[in-house]
Amino acid sequence: MADIATRVYNHTWKIDPIIRSVIDTDFYKLLMAQTIFRRHRDVQVTFGIHNRTRRVRLADLIDEGELREQLEHVRTLRLTRGESTWLRGNTFYGKRQMFSPEFMDWLESFRFPEYLLEKEDGQYVLTFHGPWIETTMWEIPALAILNELRSRGVLKGMGKFELQVLYARAMTRVWEKVQWLKALPSLSIADFGTRRRHSFLWQDWCVQAMMEGLGRSFLGTSNCLIALRQEVEAVGTNAHELPMVYAALADSDEELAQAPYRVLMDWQEDYEGNLRVILPDTFGTANFLKNAPDWVAAWTGIRVDSKDPIEGGEESIDWWLSRGQDPREKLVIFSDGLDVGPICDIHRHFHGRVRLGYGWGTLLTNDFRGLAPDGALDPISIVCKVVSADGRPTVKLSDNPNKALGPRDQIERYKRVFDVGVQEAQPVLV
Repeated sequence: MADIATRVYNHTWKIDPIIRSVIDTDFYKLLMAQTIFRRHRDVQVTFGIHNRTRRVRLADLIDEGELREQLEHVRTLRLTRGESTWLRGNTFYGKRQMFSPEFMDWLESFRFPEYLLEKEDGQYVLTFHGPWIETTMWEIPALAILNELRSRGVLKGMGKFELQVLYARAMTRVWEKVQWLKALPSLSIADFGTRRRHSFLWQDWCVQAMMEGLGRSFLGTSNCLIALRQEVEAVGTNAHELPMVYAALADSDEELAQAPYRVLMDWQEDYEGNLRVILPDTFGTANFLKNAPDWVAAWTGIRVDSKDPIEGGEESIDWWLSRGQDPREKLVIFSDGLDVGPICDIHRHFHGRVRLGYGWGTLLTNDFRGLAPDGALDPISIVCKVVSADGRPTVKLSDNPNKALGPRDQIERYKRVFDVGVQEAQPVLV
């Protein structure tokens, strides 16, 4: 186990690059990349960084030269032979050879494409444009780099003992959370914390803490590189990116309304079992469930995101009952801004009524709240989202209007097509 405080004190990026591998990314990125590779590899897509926490002026905190160094380092990476062997031969979700030989051939030759970096009003404007299959790969590394460079900037001024105490406090906090979760019956929880982690070393430590503290209740990690090194499961399914692009490519309102289900049709051809988990909130959960074909109800489960978790879980149960399904056989995954308190509340409410799963992200791998002066290490809410596809703007409505993305006129159009009425805004913490 790494002595993190000493490593941080002696940091040089050449010793500890922020992104260490092509697979220092989330598993869902590779699953989605395979679907994109098979069907839409030539669609031209632009991704962009959006810092929702505007009070944190990243361009004032992160040196542009250091940022470019890290981004350029990522562009030198290529899949290693050992990583390729792991992806080709390992069993994921009970299936061997999850990734096709054709996709693996592409991934072995993949290099990260160019990027555009600018500054505007104290924020970095970081964009990636090109074939969807290439630009999609930038999302996780870009977010991890920005978050860790911010952390490193704060830690630079700390001495050896100050760093030792800081990490001792953070470790104690994580371990106390793990012990709290350990008391929950039939717990199934995974690390989802790559995108907004404090650092790679810290995420790796958190995974090891959960492995020891939770045993079989710990399902694995979304981070492929850590899953490989620690010999745990790589976990993840899909994200809002797919329906956002499919919707942008629709040529009519009718095609737009069907876009979320077209995504599921393609996904169903590619994957089975526990990978068939619906993410229904891209354009509003209520309308998605109301108009979903009956075959969607036969899927394994639902991931509740952006909506109040209790409300979202109850909505899922009611929907399954209305479609003749037994909720006790279904999986509900909660993953939006979770911490120990909400996880315990959700578990008490739904235990025994559905199969429960939790994706614990930012507040596992970046909970340094109050451990540095003026909240300098408190996590921020930052995303890297697709903003256009073949020159058409993309839109995300979400169940929480504070997470909506896209041009105002297009947001209004999508609200009309998807019959989204008045929404209640919820704070976006992470």
